Amino acid sequence: EFLYDTFLAAGENNNAKLIAAYFNQNGIDARYVHPREAGIVVTSEPGHARIIPSSYDKIEELTNANEVLVIPGFFGVTKENQICTFSRGGSDITGSIIAAGVKADLYENFTDVDGIFAAHPGIIHQPHSIPELTYREMRELAYAGFSVLHDEALLPAYRGKIPLVIKNTNNPDHPGTRIVLKHSSDEFPVVGIAGDSGFVSINMSKYLMNREVGFGRKVLQILEDLNIGWEHMPTGIDDLSIILRSRELTPIKEEEILRQLVQKAEVDHAEIEHDLSIIMIVGEKMKSHIGVTATATRALSENKINIQMMSQGSSEVSIMFVVNKDQEKAAIKALYNAFFGESKED
Repeated sequence: EFLYDTFLAAGENNNAKLIAAYFNQNGIDARYVHPREAGIVVTSEPGHARIIPSSYDKIEELTNANEVLVIPGFFGVTKENQICTFSRGGSDITGSIIAAGVKADLYENFTDVDGIFAAHPGIIHQPHSIPELTYREMRELAYAGFSVLHDEALLPAYRGKIPLVIKNTNNPDHPGTRIVLKHSSDEFPVVGIAGDSGFVSINMSKYLMNREVGFGRKVLQILEDLNIGWEHMPTGIDDLSIILRSRELTPIKEEEILRQLVQKAEVDHAEIEHDLSIIMIVGEKMKSHIGVTATATRALSENKINIQMMSQGSSEVSIMFVVNKDQEKAAIKALYNAFFGESKED
């Protein structure tokens, strides 16, 4: 696996060498720096490496350089001197790690779009551009399908309290989207709407469930024993649903879950519902604005979209709706129109 990671890292590594050479040939004093030299020491998890916290002390020494440093992204080096890559899109992670390590005033991440949009451009034609997001909002949007920035790249910059700007390589004069710790204004309660498919729901009911101490633990233990991760858990007094990624299940695991729910948790009824999508309305300022949930549910109702479930965490950063997969795009359009106005047509 480490050999495979070495091959995967070669592209980024060689590209960094070429860029450093190009800079020098064009009068820019630059130096290629291997992640080993930079101090990017990571865990021994090929394809899923994580930075070791003690690395930041070494990375901070990069501030002593007088020239432009060109450091390849996507990989680090283990304590055993093995090349080990971050997960897909890991160059964003490298940039965030270095920004945090050198205590940068700003981390600019260049991509191929003018920042982050309030909805997916493939669903909404010319969607509203988001000028400013908080880290928590970006994390919620990234979870629900926004793929402009690798969601794990947020953590180092967030912990380092470093503002991050998403900009367009091909349009560098555009201000892009600024990601900050706290909003500078309370103007917009909702900043974005995201959707993602590929979910299933394990639904169960049991009379007097709410009075049974340890019921939730029994259910989660069943999933843990089968090595199944879960995402959300909407509940009622006598019913409970567990939403998870469909990739977590196989037909054999589904049968085993249903069998154990009856046998160990003694549920009255259990079923697994497939082909679901989650829709997230995101905005930290929703908690200080009355009527956001009402606006959302009314928009979905008027567009004949059936809400299977809904959930809102105590932080009120987002509201999650679960809908049938075939209604995902219609739901996003309805919510976008409700909060941002009618989208422009082609």
